[in-house]
Amino acid sequence: MTGPIPQTLTARGPVQDDVLIVGAGLAGLFLALQLAPRPCTVISPAPLGQAASSAWAQGGLAAALHPKDSPAQHAADTVAAGAGLVDPIIARLIAEEGPARVRDLIALGVPFDRTPDGALALSLEAAHSHPRVARVAGDLAGKAIMDALVAAVHAAPHIQIIEGVRATGLLQDETRRVAGVILRDHDGTLSTRTARETVLCTGGSGGLFQVTTNPPEARGDAVAMAWEAGALIADLEFVQFHPTAIDIGRDPAPLATEALRGEGATLHNRDGTAFMASYHELAELAPRDEVARAVHTERMSGRGAFLDCRKAVGAHFPEHFPTVFAACKSAGIDPRTDMIPIAPAAHYHMGGIVPDFWGLSTLDGLSVCGECTSTGVHGANRLASNSLLEAVVFSHRIAERLRDAKLSDPGSAEGHVPAALPHAALQTLRKAMSEKCGVVRNEAGMTEVLNLILELRDQYGPARAITTSRLIVTSALNRKESRGGHYRSDYPDTGEPHRQFILKDTHTEEPIPA
Repeated sequence: MTGPIPQTLTARGPVQDDVLIVGAGLAGLFLALQLAPRPCTVISPAPLGQAASSAWAQGGLAAALHPKDSPAQHAADTVAAGAGLVDPIIARLIAEEGPARVRDLIALGVPFDRTPDGALALSLEAAHSHPRVARVAGDLAGKAIMDALVAAVHAAPHIQIIEGVRATGLLQDETRRVAGVILRDHDGTLSTRTARETVLCTGGSGGLFQVTTNPPEARGDAVAMAWEAGALIADLEFVQFHPTAIDIGRDPAPLATEALRGEGATLHNRDGTAFMASYHELAELAPRDEVARAVHTERMSGRGAFLDCRKAVGAHFPEHFPTVFAACKSAGIDPRTDMIPIAPAAHYHMGGIVPDFWGLSTLDGLSVCGECTSTGVHGANRLASNSLLEAVVFSHRIAERLRDAKLSDPGSAEGHVPAALPHAALQTLRKAMSEKCGVVRNEAGMTEVLNLILELRDQYGPARAITTSRLIVTSALNRKESRGGHYRSDYPDTGEPHRQFILKDTHTEEPIPA
């Protein structure tokens, strides 16, 4: 490696924070509120609510809230959608705790949609056997939840907020215990922030792909930082591509929520032919990976792919799905009368940092929550709207563990920060990741991407985007089968189910199986 040498920072003196939460999406803010009265500090790269994927979530939060539904059935649907890799114990855990967490959000002021008799209005989404997705104004669940949490956080005396800085490295003491983070502000200045317990809630990695529904900041930094520090990582090859991003040339791509298909919207090619029934018996309500590949195939064949909501939603579009309606209208599309052009987009990362049942990573002093984790609940293909559920369930569990825990002070600590990847190089990487490690993959294409990644690393050093992309591609090359969100045209069959756990070799600094 000939690129810039990572900077080393050392932190000494009194510990600055008791619990330090890195990330201000649903996982981070819900955790901060649940920790009361224990003091905590929240690190946010932007003003609260403005840089989190959670605010963009349209579908809602899945929980077994209907009298005819049950946590057991929700868990069974989760296991079925995960293509053989879901941990059934974790699936049952989040399904059983889900209804209580929805009630917590209601108590915080989240205005979930109601039926005329006052019950929660629950939507049906793909691969769910019952309507169980609590939503707000059709497609505004993420924004409404985040608005309520931001207001509650601002009013909470035990929470300190630090805005305008990003965590770019972990501090570790001489025992390798995590002791806080290294922060970078908008002008590039680095500083340290020490803590008795650090919690990474930094979101996913969709920003590593050219076509994504994620905020551009979501580039898997937590995975890179944790892997470099020695944490156990799992299943990074499993990236979920949402089948119905709105294809209007924007970065990130606006999303056409899956709830539209739950309402009866259908997928068509350019000549108007409905195509999903020829790909899967569940047609539009097939698992996301199946729908994404069907859309990808239609687009690559030159036939195009469109979402037709004209009959299913029609004139009710502005009030039932205001976010999607606004995105379409801004591009000159009226979904009441026009079909919506769509494309698959990197949407959710099932892989990540491995926690235990209580959100503790394999490194002392480091807890993890939300999309940067691999809890085992999503397997190879996340069940729709389980991501917000997982975030609140594990936030609550981390808070239960930490609220009254006796946490010890770390010793003198240091950490390393690589140089950032220049914009032009990042765009080159994103294009290659989408084209060669996207919805359909093969060894030749992924080897090309890996060679590019190694060239970029030699030129620019181990930037976070380079490290996480390398881990994703390496994991995808090593999984010589097709399963869930990971589809290989050179290995189309599914083999024996197995998870891929990796660690960093401390001698070679290479990824190795764990």
